[in-house]
Amino acid sequence: MGLVSSTPMLRKARSGKFGIVAFNVHTLEMLQAVVEAAEECEAPVIIQTSVGTVKHLGGEYLAAAARTAARKAGVPIALHLDHCTDYGLILKCMRDGYTSVMIDASMHPFRTNVEMTKKVVEAARALGVNVEAELGRVGGVEDEMAVDEAEAFLADPEECRRFVELTGVDTLAPAVGTQHGLYKGEPRIDFDRIRRIAEAVEAPLVLHGGSGIPDAMLRRCIESGMAKINVATELKNRFTSAILEYLTAHPGETDPRKYMTPAKEAVKQLAIAKIRLSGSANRAKDLA
Repeated sequence: MGLVSSTPMLRKARSGKFGIVAFNVHTLEMLQAVVEAAEECEAPVIIQTSVGTVKHLGGEYLAAAARTAARKAGVPIALHLDHCTDYGLILKCMRDGYTSVMIDASMHPFRTNVEMTKKVVEAARALGVNVEAELGRVGGVEDEMAVDEAEAFLADPEECRRFVELTGVDTLAPAVGTQHGLYKGEPRIDFDRIRRIAEAVEAPLVLHGGSGIPDAMLRRCIESGMAKINVATELKNRFTSAILEYLTAHPGETDPRKYMTPAKEAVKQLAIAKIRLSGSANRAKDLA
């Protein structure tokens, strides 16, 4: 099985009231760990890369690695470009083999956001690539993007309806009170807003800022209408912590294979926990 578009799997998740996790990866080991977790759970999964990771490793290399993983795996796997503002880079990633892209024009006025999103949707249609966009502004810091709390604002359900209608976007990431990075206190998520947006639009909804949300709250987000759950910071932190723990215990070790092994396992176990929590375990067969 090769890489697939995330559109069919996310529509299935929306109708089935479960979530599909999109994991941000930065190394081959992280990618392998996520795929192994999905296979063990028999779950569909989305491999996600930030713009910074694409610039660091190259979209061609990332797409080739994801294609290899998908070909060997027995579960549906999509490859997604996260939070991109650069139309040229979005086109390049689609040509490289990405099956899903996010155009983030949420920092612009509504009309400009519509125009920029529609342009990407038109380009993606010919390639069968899923397009995700954001409405409202999700706060916090992720990769090269930072949104101050004062600049963050929640999405309006009626604007979401109009936005999807005007752009034809496949998936929508509305700001609902989550934030990128880890939370300093308990997240203030507007569950009623999620429900009202889900009622207003047919497009599957995406939860940004999925790292560190308490389990019960994450489940409630999915029950309220979220279909795609983004996990980035939590995965990166677990990977790095495992390496630091190993090198602290083995200060003279210089073989990357030695300290990457526990780091990969740590990522795999976290991914398994997130997949099970989202309700997507044993759902791969439903998408065959």
